[in-house]
Order: sequence, then structure tokens, then C-alpha cells
Amino acid sequence: MFVRSEVKSKIDSIWNKFWSGGIANPLDAIQQITALIFLKMLSERDNQKKLQASFTGEKYTSIFVNEKMASWDEFRELDSQSMLEVVRDVAFPFIKKYNEGSEFNKSLKDLAFIITKPSLLSETVEGIQEIFNILEEDEKGFMDSLGDMYEYLLSEISSSGKNGQFRTPRHIIKMITELVNPQIGERVFDPSVGTAGFLVAAYTHMLKPHTEQGGRLGANLSEKASWDKLNNDTFFGNDSDISMIRISMMNMMLHDVENPHIKQADTLSKRYTEKDKYQVVLANPPFKGSIDKEDKSEDFTISSTKTELLFVDLISRVLDVGGRAGVIIPDGVLFGNSNAHKSLRKHLLEHNELKAIISMPSGVFKPYAGVSTAVLVFVKGGSTKRVWFYDMQADGYTLDDKRNKIETNDIPDILKQYTQKEKQDYKSTKKHFFVDVSEIVANDYDLSINRYKTIEYEEIEYPPTNKVLEEIELLSLSVGSDLLELKQLL
Repeated sequence: MFVRSEVKSKIDSIWNKFWSGGIANPLDAIQQITALIFLKMLSERDNQKKLQASFTGEKYTSIFVNEKMASWDEFRELDSQSMLEVVRDVAFPFIKKYNEGSEFNKSLKDLAFIITKPSLLSETVEGIQEIFNILEEDEKGFMDSLGDMYEYLLSEISSSGKNGQFRTPRHIIKMITELVNPQIGERVFDPSVGTAGFLVAAYTHMLKPHTEQGGRLGANLSEKASWDKLNNDTFFGNDSDISMIRISMMNMMLHDVENPHIKQADTLSKRYTEKDKYQVVLANPPFKGSIDKEDKSEDFTISSTKTELLFVDLISRVLDVGGRAGVIIPDGVLFGNSNAHKSLRKHLLEHNELKAIISMPSGVFKPYAGVSTAVLVFVKGGSTKRVWFYDMQADGYTLDDKRNKIETNDIPDILKQYTQKEKQDYKSTKKHFFVDVSEIVANDYDLSINRYKTIEYEEIEYPPTNKVLEEIELLSLSVGSDLLELKQLL
């Protein structure tokens, strides 16, 4: 993610204004800011369509035609008090009715406008306008730059939240997405969608082969897949927090996905019954917490209330046969001794092809959490013959709370070695190697990398004792008779 310094400065300024304006909860602030950005995007698209219609001679009716001063350009010209009234009474009700019947529309039903200070609203609107002016001049392409800007905005969610939830670093999301390699035409699902980072990464990954330099789509996309499929039947996600649903929905819309399917749902409960539906699952489920036994789905293959185990079992269930998954788990899932831990690992190996386990250093999620984690990559169906392990020791950033950028980075090598691992000339190293499933079974289904990593000890050769004593004698003649007595004892 690259965000220009002047954009960062303006986002930071908006955050500070919200904080001083009495809206200190980051989720509340992001919902308000995102809704305003969405209003700006709607106005931009409306203006583009009006301009296009003027060139082609086609008739176009503005989406704001029946609204009194609901568009961005109109209410931006008002004084701060009038702007507050129009945004509160007209603009916000307008976006809550936008695209009625869609999942996006449903997620906004209870969205409230909570900005009460006219100055806060007018300063925020002006700040967003200035950000858009900068992004429109960016050589990277407007939509890519907008996406990066929004990711930076979301990075201000600086607390871990409930039940061990915290944002996944974007470079880790990108690595997992490239390993799983979602393709246009496949359905992608995240059972704990958060801010939709994985879905956005999947969308970007799918478009990459069809995108020309500068962010313009190549003409060959229509030959390879339908835009309708990509926009309406590709991206799916669930989350139990309605605030995250709204943020993730708007995140997808701001990345130009018109109809994402993101719902408020508890994917571990009895009410969630999907199975064999998705070709790709990408996820970083909550690491902590448990579910009520009475509400737990009866479709799980294991008996447990631990969410970190149940989510992996769920992912295997919702994947279609041949579907691929990339999921982040805490290390304990790999070596836990409970019956549920062992049953889950046994199920993974016997009913899926476990392609890879990538051990990540404990600092990857700092400053939010210091837990040690790993990435599982598996394909539903068949069984596992051998598992590829990689010991990631650096991800391009320091592993302390500051997470400053550094040159040492294993991720490019992980992506390279993963694609080459099945070739005959593949050579194992201390960092990456295969383990036969029979060895894993013999170790009680332990999947922790330390169980199989070879530790090489270097034999140290010491000089003969007489030689050591001679050197001591040369260094210190003062030991005299004591040294003579020591020699006589040898």
C-alpha cells in the first residue's frame, strides 16, 4: 500500500477532528467518513454519466433528480449549518435507500447520522474533496489510489476488538491470496469478513491479468468472463458485527464491486447451513472465544466450542469439492493435544489435500497481538500425501510494535518456492521442506513445524590441552609454579 504523504496528512487531520468533535470510537468515525466518501463517489459517477450522455446524445436521468440538494456538489456549497441539515435529512436517507433490495442496501437500514457539529461536517467534507483532487492526479490510477487511501483510513482501527479480532496486514492478505490464486468465475467467501480485506485482494488479483498499466481494463476481459458474474455472483462474506458489515460493504463498493454479498450472520450457529458452495475461501477468523453449545451447528465434524477450531472445520464444509482455502490460524491449532485438535487435523489430512503450512513469526500482528500464527493452504477432497512447510522468519517489517519497513522479507521466496515445490528439481532447505503424511500420523497428527524442522549442530574442535596451556603460559608468566603443578597432573 502506497499512500501519498499529503493524503495521509489529510486523513490524519480528519481523524483528529472527529476525536476532538466527540466521536472517539473508530468504528463510528469510519462509518460516518465512509458514508460521506460514498456520497462523493455517487456524485462522481453521476457526473461522468451525464458527461457521457452529452457526448453520445443518449438520455440520462440523474440519480439525484428527485432529491432536493442531495448530491455532493450541491450540499458542499452550503453554509455549515445548512449542510448539516441537508446531509442529515436528505443525503443520509438517500444512501439508505440506494440500490433497494441489495445486500448493501440492507446493511445500511439502521445507519445513523451522528455528526452534530456543523463545523466537523463541513471540515470533513472539504477534507474529502481535497483528497479526491489529489487522487485524480495520481499516475497509479484513481480507483487503485482510492483503495489505498481507504486501506490507510481503515488502519486507524487500532484495537483488537472483540473475541480476538484484529486487522490482517495487507501484505499478508496479498501473500495468501496469491498462494490460493482465485480466478474470475469462482465464488470467493470470507466467513469472518471484517473490513473485506481478503475480498478486495481477491478482486484485485482477479483483475490483474486483464488490467493495463495505469489501471485501465483491457478489452479481453469480456472474452474471459462476464462482468455480471464478477459484480453479482463472486464475492461473499459474513460477520456478526453490523458495523463491520457496513464498512466492508462500502469498501467493496469503493473498489468498484457493485453487488457484494456480505451479510450479518454467525457462521458457527445452527442458523448457518451452507455447504459445498464456494470455490475459494480466504480468512483470518477470530482466534479467541467460544460459542454457546446450544447454538452450535450440528454439521461440525469435531466436538468443541473453540472458535479457532470450528472456523477451520467450517471452511472445509463450505468449500466445493476441489475448492481452495487460505486461512490464518494460531499455532495451537497445529499441536494442541485435545481430542478436538487431533480430530480436526486428522480430518484436514484425510478429507482434504493439505498443500502447505507457512509458519509466521509472532510479530506479524503487532502492535495488536503477539500471538504466533501459521497459514494453512488446502484443497477440499481427496487426501494428503505430504505437506509442504515453510519457516517464515521475516515479512519485510520489524517484528516489534513499530513494524518499520526492512529489506529482509521471505514472502517473495515463499511465493516462488510454492509454485516450484512439485517440480523434480525442487530442493528442500532448512526453511522449506516436505513431510510425508505417514510421519505426521506417527507423530499423533502434530503439524507444528518445529516437530519436523532439522536442527544442524556444528561440531566445535578445541585445540589440545597442552596447546591451551602453552598459550596461557605465554599470556601470563605470573602464574609460575601453579601452572607447573597443573602440567604435572596431566
